Formats: sequence, structure tokens, C-alpha cells
Amino acid sequence: GSGHHPTPALDQQKKAHAPMLIVTPDTVLNPLKLQASSLPKRFLGRGMPWPRGGGFRLWARMIFEMEMLRYSVALLPFVFAALIWQDKALAIAQAPLLMFMAVYAAEMRLLRVPIARRGALIGKADAERGLDLFRVRARTILTQVAAGRGMADGALRLVVEQSELARIAPLTFVSVQSEAGPELLALTPDEAALIRDTLFQPPLTERDFHRINLSQDDFLREERLEARAVSAHARMAALMRK
Repeated sequence: GSGHHPTPALDQQKKAHAPMLIVTPDTVLNPLKLQASSLPKRFLGRGMPWPRGGGFRLWARMIFEMEMLRYSVALLPFVFAALIWQDKALAIAQAPLLMFMAVYAAEMRLLRVPIARRGALIGKADAERGLDLFRVRARTILTQVAAGRGMADGALRLVVEQSELARIAPLTFVSVQSEAGPELLALTPDEAALIRDTLFQPPLTERDFHRINLSQDDFLREERLEARAVSAHARMAALMRK
């Protein structure tokens, strides 16, 4: 709930790795946005969670995700033209087709990869290898989270959502979502650190993952793990870490 307070470990991790946001009640200013009626819980276009801290890069990248702001930037040339040629200001203001074309060019040509060119971003075999590695890492994370919490039943999902905007830094939301509730888990600093240290490391970085998603036009990925599938060895290792 809104009574959560950030921990230094979580805050330090966020600043070091922006603009990826691990979404948990401790890391957002508006935790009510985390309430889920079904899984997977999406964020982009459905009420973004604003970060608690996170640094300038993360905030700037999230603000840039706001469509109306980008549209306004694309229309700035018309504003400047009206100020320079004031006698033609009315004609400039009454050129909706040109304004539409400016916004379309900025959004579809500059900030997105045309569909016809997406397949060339990464080879199919490389994309599949990357997704296989993502699944392995996601299951490793979920296994340690479930084992550390002593979960005996139920299921967890690691959900990764990325913005479809290209040619700028990818914006990535990562969360662990429980089917009990359903709800987004309030991750501990150790669990958040596990995600950061495991999920996007070479040879699969955040940008590599974004390139795969762009090539396949799929920006929401998830891996699901049944708590019953967690081995006794993983549970014993979790007890030893504690």
C-alpha cells in the first residue's frame, strides 16, 4: 500500500541501472497502480507507475513515453513558423493534414521501426537463442524467489514489458506477479538485486532483448513457474542463504 518506504538497497540499485524499473510497492510513487485484476499486469498505456527516486534518466525516459508530449514536440515547427510569419499564422494553423503528417513521420518513421524492416534487426536463430536464455534466467529468478519465501503451492510469473519506441534507450518494467490474489510481489532488496544481477547480462542485455521484441512486434514477455516445481535442492540452498 501507500505506506511502503523505499530501502537504501533498492534505491541504490535503481539509480545504478536506470532506465529499467523493477516494479514493486517500494519503488513507485503510486502503488495503487499495481493492483491487478488479472495477469499479466501491464503498465504502458494503462497507467504507468512513477518511480520513487530512480534518477534523471529514468524520469526523463518515462516522461518521453507520454504521447501528447511527443506530439507537441513534433508540432513545434508549426508554432515557430506562425511566430515568424505572423501574417500567415492563420493559414499555418489551418493545415491539419500537414500537422498529421508531421506527427506520423515522427512517430512511425523516426521513433519506430517500420514493420517491413523489423525482421532485419536480428536473425531468427539469434532471437530464439536470446528468448531461450531469457526463459532460463527468468526461471532461475522465480525459483530462488519461491524457494526463499518457502512457497509450497501457487504460481509466480516474471513479467517484462518494454516500450515499442526505438532509436532511444529502451524503457523496461520488470515485476514478479503472483497468481494468488492476483498481486505484484513486494520484493525484498535481495530479490530485486537478484533480478538486476541475473536478467539482463551479456550475452543478453536489455538492448538485445528490446531488439528481439522489436523484430517480433511483441513487447510483453513472461515466464511462469509452479511452486511445486521448485526442487528440494533449491529450497535447501535458500535456507542456507538465510
